[in-house]
Amino acid sequence: MKKEFLTRPDEVNVSMTVPRTEVEGPGARFALWVQGCPFRCPGCCNPHILEFEEKSWHSVEEVAGWILSSPGIEGVTFIGGEPFAQAEALSKVAKIVREGGLSVMVFSGYTKKQLEKLPHAEKLLAECDILVDGPFVEKKASRKRRYIGSDNQRVHILSPRYAHLEGDNWPRGGDGLEIRWTGDSLSINGYPHPEIQRLIENGLKFATPIVDQ
Repeated sequence: MKKEFLTRPDEVNVSMTVPRTEVEGPGARFALWVQGCPFRCPGCCNPHILEFEEKSWHSVEEVAGWILSSPGIEGVTFIGGEPFAQAEALSKVAKIVREGGLSVMVFSGYTKKQLEKLPHAEKLLAECDILVDGPFVEKKASRKRRYIGSDNQRVHILSPRYAHLEGDNWPRGGDGLEIRWTGDSLSINGYPHPEIQRLIENGLKFATPIVDQ
């Protein structure tokens, strides 16, 4: 599982962004997917961004500017890939964003306990309002909790801002999928139905009808 991180202290290796989404955390949020992940979870929704490779480097200030200039959002969600593989740079983005009045949510394949031993992880955790930790486990995949992929993953409320979502108050079920088609570019985010996921992995070759079961 050990992979060589590709990281810079003042730049983020960005794979994809969505300026406004409602399926990557509470409320309307800016979503940022980082490139590279040390995990290889079977059934991962984002196999195309697992490799630690040069994707698109942007300065901390530039990334924070994207987020702060996105209208009608309450926060940002860092997802991946593995955000804590770029913890130092993302902690700086998160600090600027929170100073601008927005919240920060992070998905990680590491457990919170494992993060205590990861370089610079404490810096990002200090700027985080919500942490969802643990690897995606395909056999435990569930839609019982909104935004969360599998039952083993835990939600940690790390600031008073989302205290109202503690415990059983976390939104239940109803995972969504967002599809955007701009010119010749198609992007999908959220929690895809397994059949849609298979079609994505096969290059969107729609050979058979999609039936939502």
